[in-house]
Amino acid sequence: MLKIYGDILSGNCYKIKLLASFLSLEHEWIAVNILAGDTKTAEFLAKNPNGKIPLLELESGECLSESNAILNYLANGTDLLPTAKFERAKVLQWQFFEQYSHEPYIAVARFINKYLGMPEDRKDEYHKLQSGGHKALVVMETQLQKTPYLIGDNLTIADISLYGYTHVADEGGFDLSGYPGIQKWISRIQEHSKYIGMK
Repeated sequence: MLKIYGDILSGNCYKIKLLASFLSLEHEWIAVNILAGDTKTAEFLAKNPNGKIPLLELESGECLSESNAILNYLANGTDLLPTAKFERAKVLQWQFFEQYSHEPYIAVARFINKYLGMPEDRKDEYHKLQSGGHKALVVMETQLQKTPYLIGDNLTIADISLYGYTHVADEGGFDLSGYPGIQKWISRIQEHSKYIGMK
């Protein structure tokens, strides 16, 4: 059986759980507490020397890290990952956008507020992250005003990648009320028959 190591409240981990639900993948979810040092143990580091979650362990014992790599692996051969060359590249484009232009702002601001409880020494950082996060949301909104999903008319892992942190962006101080396209997109994903929430 597949094993998924993660923290369900982490957007990067949750998106793996969400994909597993959409694809009805049988798996064992192994809860990991990063604040308690669970990813720094010798046992975990033997599976992922980078000491991060999520982590996918195959039945063979082989391990795969990095959330978007895991999504691509699990979605291969399904309707959630296009086979056409350009559309597949567009999925990757959005996933790179998520890791470099979205997650470093929205996820980090959420981490400072939700996980760390807004410590005084990180308040300035939190406020500085807001402009970058809104810039990313504007890019998403521009696309979602044109198409129901990020690649077009159909749900793909590009949407799952961005959904992970976008749907809880308010926990990082990002008000989504000014982004109607994103709000409709969030509702669209949540209406999926196999949808499961973060909590």
